[in-house]
Amino acid sequence: MSTIAHSTMNAKAEAFRDVVARVRRRLVPFLFALYIVSYLDRINVGFAALQMNAALGLSATAYAAGAGIFFLSYTLLEVPSNIVLARLGARLWIARIMITWGIVSAAMMFARGPISFYVLRFLLGAAEAGFFPGVIYYLTRWFPARERARTIAAFMTATLVAGIVGGPISGALLGLNGVAGLAGWQWLFLLEGVPAVVLGFVVLAHLPERPDEAAWLSEEDRRVLAAALEQEALAAGAPPDERAAVSSSLANGRVWLMSIVYFTIPVTLYAFGFWLPPILRSRFGGSDFKSACCRRSRIWSARSGWSLSRAIRTSSPSGAFISWCPR
Repeated sequence: MSTIAHSTMNAKAEAFRDVVARVRRRLVPFLFALYIVSYLDRINVGFAALQMNAALGLSATAYAAGAGIFFLSYTLLEVPSNIVLARLGARLWIARIMITWGIVSAAMMFARGPISFYVLRFLLGAAEAGFFPGVIYYLTRWFPARERARTIAAFMTATLVAGIVGGPISGALLGLNGVAGLAGWQWLFLLEGVPAVVLGFVVLAHLPERPDEAAWLSEEDRRVLAAALEQEALAAGAPPDERAAVSSSLANGRVWLMSIVYFTIPVTLYAFGFWLPPILRSRFGGSDFKSACCRRSRIWSARSGWSLSRAIRTSSPSGAFISWCPR
């Protein structure tokens, strides 16, 4: 290979890295913020339980059923939601998801007993279904596969940040108990639901659907990114038939094995998220704020984030799987 050709290839590679870095700096922090809000609205029921269970007369069994029913509707509607997203566009559908889940999350403040609690949690799962895989689909339209794992890993660390800040924020909101005639748990649902609605409208107004719609990219940047994505698509060949692809995935034993393995992770995480604040209260007493601020869980989150980033940087198969799995 001649020196000129080698220099040209290096220049193209450098231009591509610059464009990817620019896109990552522009998109990931915003998507990161969306995921923090999503995760907080999903687990804040664990903090609200410090006051809500007694106010609504929820037994431990009723609370567990309501906390878990979220995942029934979330699971049932995950795939249909993403089929709609692929047809209508990520920007429009992600905005719809955020606005509706924000409204339902805020409406949790109107729960009056076990039945209304179950209904609202079921509706929250239905509203939020498709958000995480929808964002992953959106990122595939911006980043080639070789850049995608690092980007998704950065996006997913939002759950760790949410775990760090969620406790203190929720504990502080519970301290508003009695203000304007509302209980602290009602303020928690209201004020943690509103940001999702606001950000949903921001998504609708400002999130570009594809690189060619990004006003903050130059024509040359769009061309470089489009060329990389087109080259990857050509290398992958013609897209498979949708039904055949789904059937092939469902018949793949490795998919089921990895799903079973991954199943153990959220079961543990959400068990801690939903039950740790009430357990700490019953065991050690103290204020709502102290019960909501779980120091050990925050340290564990930080250690998990470090391990995840290490796995992604080494590009190990396990790291790639962790970064892909929906949360």
